Amino acid sequence: MRPHRTDGVSLSFGVLFLLVVAWWAVSRVVTLHLPAVGWLVAGGLIVFGVIGLIGALRSARPTPEPAAPAPEPPAEPELPGDLTPEVHASIMRELMDDTVDRITKEHPGLSTEQPRKD
Repeated sequence: MRPHRTDGVSLSFGVLFLLVVAWWAVSRVVTLHLPAVGWLVAGGLIVFGVIGLIGALRSARPTPEPAAPAPEPPAEPELPGDLTPEVHASIMRELMDDTVDRITKEHPGLSTEQPRKD
């Protein structure tokens, strides 16, 4: 068994349990008629047992992983100058239409054929 750090709650309950057992052992040797104290001790032991069970169950649960931060929505693209989105879209459509024809006219030495992969 590997050593671990001292758990203060477990140590407190262990010491309390040993004190109750020592009191019980002494009461067997010395006769004292204290029925009300006996019920008080029994109730206290039940309460401490329930608290110990709750503590043991809580420590046995795995700790939840922190939730990942929600992804930020994509930022709106910056439009150059003071163009409206409609004007910007029409410019982009014009640039994207017939790009191959436009490039081959501007650069006649380029070939539009795809190289073969053998």
